Amino acid sequence: MTEVTFFVSGWNPLVRIVVVGVSMYVALVLFLRLSGSRTLSSMNAFDFIVTVAIGSVFGRALTAKDVALSEAIVAFGLLVALQYVVTWIQIRWPFFRRVVTNPPALLYFRGEFVDRAMRQQRVTESEIKSAVRKKQFGSVDEVEAVVLESSGEFSVIGSVEDEPSFGEQLEEQLWE
Repeated sequence: MTEVTFFVSGWNPLVRIVVVGVSMYVALVLFLRLSGSRTLSSMNAFDFIVTVAIGSVFGRALTAKDVALSEAIVAFGLLVALQYVVTWIQIRWPFFRRVVTNPPALLYFRGEFVDRAMRQQRVTESEIKSAVRKKQFGSVDEVEAVVLESSGEFSVIGSVEDEPSFGEQLEEQLWE
């Protein structure tokens, strides 16, 4: 039977956590700087997975005695490299980008909520209205369109002077 420690089991585990934690923090900052700003930008699903996995590696390496510092640093490197490779492929092959990243969704356009898109994206009218208010508009009547971006953020486009081609331009931009 293993012994359970409730408060302090000696200085060695505490010193290990400090040494490993500082070393991993420095390694992670270096990897993220090398991988570029994209790694820290608004997240799509793949970026979110990588972020959660990095946090998991960090936490496990800090608290598990059987995980060596070198193993944790290699795991960080692997996750950051995978994120870099996937974004590199997304830039070069639009098909792959569509597989990995959700396309933007038009949720509100010229006075009409786009119910089908809202259902698909699981967004309510109150969430759209909240996004409009956060962008300093009084109501949806003051905006031309609301788009749910791939990152999960709302883009709110203010009213445009009656330009008939605006809708076509917006649609083209959403599917680029």
